[in-house]
Amino acid sequence: MLLLPNRAAPGPSRAPALRGKPAARAPPPRRRPRRRPVTRSLVTVSGSSVVNSDEDAFTRCSGYLFEEGVATEAELPTAYDLPGIAAVYRRRPLLVLRRSLQIGTSFSRWFALRYLDRVNERADDMFQIRAAQLRRILLELGPAFVKIAQAVSSRPDVIPPAYLDELSLLQDRIAPFSTELAFSIIEKELGQPLDMIFSEISPEPVAAASLGQVYQARLRSNGKVVAVKVQRPGVQAAIALDIFILRFLAGLARKAAKLNTDLPAVLDEWASSLFREMDYRAEARNGLKFREFYGKFRDVMVPEMYMEQTRRRVLIMEWVEGEKLSEVRDQYLVEVGVYCSLSQLLEYGFYHADPHPGNLLRTVDGKLAYLDFGMMGEFRQELRDGFVEACLHLVNRDFDALAKDFITLGLLPPTAQKGEVTKALTGVFENAVNRGVRNISFGDLSGNLGRTMYKFKFQIPSYFSLVIRSLAVLEGIAISFSPNYKVLSSSYPWIARKVLTDSSPKLRSTLQTLLYKDGTFQIDRLESLLTESLRARTEQSLSRNQQEDADSTRYAIKQVLSFTLTEQGAFVKDLLLQEIAKGIDALGVATLSSATSAAASRLPFAGGPSPSPSLDNEDVTNLRNLYRLLLLLSKVPQTENPSSVMQSPGDNSALEKEGGVTDEISLVLYEMTSLPEFLPVLSIIPELPPESQQQLLLLPADLTNRVLSRAVARTIRRMFI
Repeated sequence: MLLLPNRAAPGPSRAPALRGKPAARAPPPRRRPRRRPVTRSLVTVSGSSVVNSDEDAFTRCSGYLFEEGVATEAELPTAYDLPGIAAVYRRRPLLVLRRSLQIGTSFSRWFALRYLDRVNERADDMFQIRAAQLRRILLELGPAFVKIAQAVSSRPDVIPPAYLDELSLLQDRIAPFSTELAFSIIEKELGQPLDMIFSEISPEPVAAASLGQVYQARLRSNGKVVAVKVQRPGVQAAIALDIFILRFLAGLARKAAKLNTDLPAVLDEWASSLFREMDYRAEARNGLKFREFYGKFRDVMVPEMYMEQTRRRVLIMEWVEGEKLSEVRDQYLVEVGVYCSLSQLLEYGFYHADPHPGNLLRTVDGKLAYLDFGMMGEFRQELRDGFVEACLHLVNRDFDALAKDFITLGLLPPTAQKGEVTKALTGVFENAVNRGVRNISFGDLSGNLGRTMYKFKFQIPSYFSLVIRSLAVLEGIAISFSPNYKVLSSSYPWIARKVLTDSSPKLRSTLQTLLYKDGTFQIDRLESLLTESLRARTEQSLSRNQQEDADSTRYAIKQVLSFTLTEQGAFVKDLLLQEIAKGIDALGVATLSSATSAAASRLPFAGGPSPSPSLDNEDVTNLRNLYRLLLLLSKVPQTENPSSVMQSPGDNSALEKEGGVTDEISLVLYEMTSLPEFLPVLSIIPELPPESQQQLLLLPADLTNRVLSRAVARTIRRMFI
């Protein structure tokens, strides 16, 4: 660690070393030594490494971009502005031509070699070699191409393993630029000598990335250990030139291939976020906002930002000790990441859009640390609700509603033929959904959907690519050490809980529509939502050492009661009371009719068959629902296919074959008179919070009023209709 003397108060003592080195026999203070370029050595701090080679690929192949960029950056806009960028590079046609030829020849040579491998039947033998060559090409071409590679380097289910291994090296094994130059940038940006800001700083970077590199230091003002990120000189100009060229090529590709996706718009969205990432002041503000929203989550760590010492090209933030999440195989922290990501996307709408493995660490105390807040996204409320609705309709196989959701989300134009789209979506998703929500792969859904995009003119909205990436990266990290992991399996319980508890009028309407199809109560769907919501991780339930309740049925019943008796569960409670009242009303009519029939059959001159109970199809359906609700509240069956318990509401033929309405009444009466089945419910009541117990005491009166209202309405209807 390089020690810097305090100019204000020089003395014989030295600042404590970051690694706890003994202060005894410390050398006398000295002036800051002449800074030297980085040598061939390996500096390791906190599990991060910087590997230096004799030849810097950036400098060797694209150094002219950075040399030109240092002079050009003053002319370029600080925020992404395509006309401004175009105005600068139209005055430099030779530079644009040279860079275009470099990009074209680099990839053309690689594709030609791949073609020759296939012709010579050596494609498999040369696969590893070609993957390494592709990584070197991307590295030589510079930061823009490195960022594109990082965007796909976390998907082992999409990228072949050989390419994945090579692309993953781009995340932190990038040759750094000169430390002498980095220290000069720090002093220029902060307007102070280095030894006035820090008491210690590492003589070489501890990590290097495509946009800059990081040093470990100790602030002189408060003695705290910090990370100092310094932007690579000329990098903004280099990226701006590549975006200028790539956007032109994207427009040509869209016209030539007649693509429905607006590739230039997608590239513009990515470029805008990349330009924001290059302004470290914006990154620091994002970090503060992210820490405010998510820093208090259980087992989530968000480093502190030092805004006063942060400038456009220099960022100072709290130092985090840890290892990359992708290297520690910690399934629990992946679940924490999924919960935090869902909160980002669907609760707050402010999300981390670049969570590649290098930005997710497992800290020394076992927490999930988020780093690098340059690339963030905003998810508007109407899009959040649309995303939740799409997931609900997908899992419940409502493909007609899913087609409408795709229009809401901007994936389909309003002029799309909904009938044909529904048929296509059924073909795309039905097989995946039939395997059950816990077996649906996010990668499979994305891949299958891609096959139908061209026919129906699907579009990829600019915001959607960042949302999909943030979910895909988490699944990719988990798949690397748990091949059967499915992010949708972890996400859907959270979505189920949200749709059951959210007060949004749109989601309330969605829940109402979902549970009442053609006016018939779909108890299967309610049971599925309640069952899945019990699996949802909450901030309270996220605990590494949490033990499962030995009596899972008792635990599930307690969860259902606790939820329905709170203000959040009031909407579901009303639905349950309404359906139970319908069932009790139908049960009363059936019981009275059965008793009347039995009495009539015993009369001396009674002949012929007894009259059938005066129940219509709606009453029979209400009886079935009552039976299922009693099962749900007493046993809470844990199944993905609850419809196997009884026949569907509209299927009366099966019931008639098994004894008709009398059997239905017997089932319900048996359930209501089986006291042992309800003992778990009764024994849990004292464990509920006082507020929930008070709400429970009000239920009998509420239910009685509902039953009486239905009985009166039925009597009036039969008298006058």
